[in-house]
Amino acid sequence: MFGSLIRNIGVISLGGLLIATSVLAEDAPGMRIGVRGEITSVSEEVLKVHTNRGENVLIQLTKDTKVRAVTLANIEDIKPGSYIGSAAIPQADGTLKALEVHVFPPEMAGTGDGHRPFDLVKGSSMTNGSVGDLVVSNGRTLTVNYKGGQQTILVPEDVPIVNLTLADRSLLKVGVKVVLFATQSADGPLTAQSISAGKDGVVPPM
Repeated sequence: MFGSLIRNIGVISLGGLLIATSVLAEDAPGMRIGVRGEITSVSEEVLKVHTNRGENVLIQLTKDTKVRAVTLANIEDIKPGSYIGSAAIPQADGTLKALEVHVFPPEMAGTGDGHRPFDLVKGSSMTNGSVGDLVVSNGRTLTVNYKGGQQTILVPEDVPIVNLTLADRSLLKVGVKVVLFATQSADGPLTAQSISAGKDGVVPPM
């Protein structure tokens, strides 16, 4: 019935959504899809999002859907040993230039550890790991260590930096900006695995 509703209303176009290799979503079976946009309606089991691509998408919520609050942070919130994620693009010298940085709380350390392609912009990657060296006075450069590797990431002054914290569904309201990662079987509905929702008007930059 739910899948039929999606087809009849025409609220989703998989061709327009990006299939994400996500480090914000937990491992789950099925096709993984990233959705970015604004909540337009919410109920106990279904979230409707108007995406940044102009589509209206229905997302099924389950008891296992994780919600995370996105709040503003700054470079001073990042210390050696902090666990962070950063979407970035490669530079000619082999380092990465951050498009955004999100800082995980200690209880979320290890989430999505590694370096992999990401869907924020063409050619972007996502690196999740622990900060080693942090040089704020010399170009805002981070060394990020993860199992099996290391990346050097330059964080320009205009790049958004946010905190990610564990939250509950009370944060999911009409008008809230979200980045969510959902899975879909061959002919089933989209099911949210994790939702990062902006708090106090923050727009998640991931």
